[in-house]
Amino acid sequence: MSLFRKQGSPSDETNGKSTLALRINVFFFSTFVIFCVIIVRLAVLQFVEGPTLTEVETKRDTKDVPLAAMRGSILAAEGEKIAYSTPVQSLYITLTKEYTATKTDETTEVTDFTPEAKAAVDKLATDLVNKFNELGDPSEKKMTVEEVKDSFDLEFRKYNGYTPRRIKMGLSTKEVAYFMEHNDEYPGLEVVEENARHYDKDTVAVQTVGYVKLFKNSNSLSIYQDILSAMKKHPTAGLTYKDDEFVGFDGLELQYQRELRGQNGYQEISINPQNMAEKIEKVVPPVKGNDIWMTTNKNVQLKTQQAITDQLKWLHTHAVQGKTHPNAITGYAVAMEVDTGNIVAMASMPDYDTNVWASGSMDTEVWGKIVDNYLNGTITSISSGRSGHNFGSTVLLGSTVKPLSVLLGLNEGFFKTSDWYTDTGIAYFGKAGHETSVRNASGHVLGPIDPAKAIEQSSNAFMVDMVGKRLYNKYGSEGIKVWDKYMKEFGLGVSTEVDLPGEQKGVISYTDLNSAGSAQAALVYASFGQQGKYTALQLAQYASTLANKGERIKPHLVSKITDSSGQVVKTFGREVLNTVKMDESYWNEVKRGMNSKVDAFDGFPYDFARKTGTSQQDYYDKGGKHTVDNGVFIAYAPRNKPKLAVAVIIPEGGFGSNSAAPVARKIFDAYDWEYGLDGVPKKSLQQKSAGQSGSSAANTTETPGH
Repeated sequence: MSLFRKQGSPSDETNGKSTLALRINVFFFSTFVIFCVIIVRLAVLQFVEGPTLTEVETKRDTKDVPLAAMRGSILAAEGEKIAYSTPVQSLYITLTKEYTATKTDETTEVTDFTPEAKAAVDKLATDLVNKFNELGDPSEKKMTVEEVKDSFDLEFRKYNGYTPRRIKMGLSTKEVAYFMEHNDEYPGLEVVEENARHYDKDTVAVQTVGYVKLFKNSNSLSIYQDILSAMKKHPTAGLTYKDDEFVGFDGLELQYQRELRGQNGYQEISINPQNMAEKIEKVVPPVKGNDIWMTTNKNVQLKTQQAITDQLKWLHTHAVQGKTHPNAITGYAVAMEVDTGNIVAMASMPDYDTNVWASGSMDTEVWGKIVDNYLNGTITSISSGRSGHNFGSTVLLGSTVKPLSVLLGLNEGFFKTSDWYTDTGIAYFGKAGHETSVRNASGHVLGPIDPAKAIEQSSNAFMVDMVGKRLYNKYGSEGIKVWDKYMKEFGLGVSTEVDLPGEQKGVISYTDLNSAGSAQAALVYASFGQQGKYTALQLAQYASTLANKGERIKPHLVSKITDSSGQVVKTFGREVLNTVKMDESYWNEVKRGMNSKVDAFDGFPYDFARKTGTSQQDYYDKGGKHTVDNGVFIAYAPRNKPKLAVAVIIPEGGFGSNSAAPVARKIFDAYDWEYGLDGVPKKSLQQKSAGQSGSSAANTTETPGH
């Protein structure tokens, strides 16, 4: 065995060194690659994903608090402000630790505010009440210490920890100056500008304009239910509603809520882990709402309201058909331009001062006074006034349906414009031997009459024999559908499509065959106006459709919308909903027949078309069944170049010619004064005449001393 190890060859040594070098190179290359990846990743984090991560982090540590926008105004046709907002200064508090610090009792494990926090709250509330009493408006209701503490919402029942709480709205100038000057002495307190809603003290079309309520008290309406749902899914600050902001709850305030509201701004507030506010990071100011311009003329509206009020008083003290009408305590009227659809006046009386809603709350006594008349009786009978025997604002058409009955009869070929009917004062229908009779009002016997005279003389007998019975004879029970079709084409039993919420379609009785007794009976009673109750607005649209010879025009209450700078955002014009095609001679026959004698229009300077109506309604008491008369009246003027259609309803007012027609006369006069039924405003003629008289007087004035 050899004593010596074999010596390695040079080539083996070289291979070992090469392998080591390769390993070292791979190591350094791998390290280089890893560092490159890290550097690239850092660059991506910093320059690409950095803004996104920052935004996420910001959202995690900040909250957006909405700032309510100034609500737009609702103006009358001539620019008078009917509903408007004014800036007011309010005092808010954003809770800080010194007011909300808590500790948990080790024995009871009950968590409560620390004595220091309670003392701070008591001191702040007391100081604020003292300053309110010292610097506030002497006439305003005084706040108590407990009321101020309640406004802090220390238990977070209403608001999150970071949400500012309103302590007092409508600070006086002295209060504003004091709290802004002593801001450092009151941690978390801030003076914030908001807006308060006001309504014209003249109570102009109050039920039409509507009112506002706090958003937190408005979730009974579907529009706000949808908004709440959307806010939960997509909380965007500028679109978020504040609990204490006012929103439209009825009338135009509700109909145009989105336009009037504007867009909220918001404060971006940083919060701590306890969900309490730290500081305001950013403020995005709100955008003022748009202004709504009504078609309603303030002067015509006020004269319409006064005309109804005066007429109701007159009916209480003056006998009509031998008796007064003390139960006529409500009245409704609509004036609608025939060529445009503009509602110039819409009155539901009695009315009330809408400013009762402005504070956001209402006491029981005030509510009790307005509960029966705070809604618009010209479009609904709900909470819109009740007559003495609790009748609503929708009443049977009575004889105002007769122009439509005659049109139907002519169009169906039941008679011609040249046909004559002998009116004996009574008509019969039903099975032989079991006939039911219908008489003319007061049993009048009219003798030979043509279709126009049947309208003018208000013949029930003609409508029964020539329309109701013949409609049944031609179609049988299907005649109900035929009658219904005609009624709806003229706007009776369907929505007028007015730009108001809460409109009723009327109450249709002719489809209730059980109550009527038979299809024939339903058609007979419908033919002279005893089978359907409709609103004043529906009657006005119906009268307008007669004036337009079958064109049913959409009524509207807004002519345009403007932004805060006065620029027009949207306009509204004439819109035809449907057209009833009939022979020209039929329209002329009906227009000729709308010629009832109405004493209230004595001296009226225009030829005009009109139809009085007296619908009967029953009520029951201990004495049994009683029947009273509701006054109804429709008209348009002038007869051959129609400009204005008017409808008036006076529940329990007696004959329409005595109760409703006098109101219509005053409406036509008011419109003639402002606009001119012939296109020439009479006020301008008087002003021109007065100017000429003044000029003549000046020219003839003698120089002193001559």
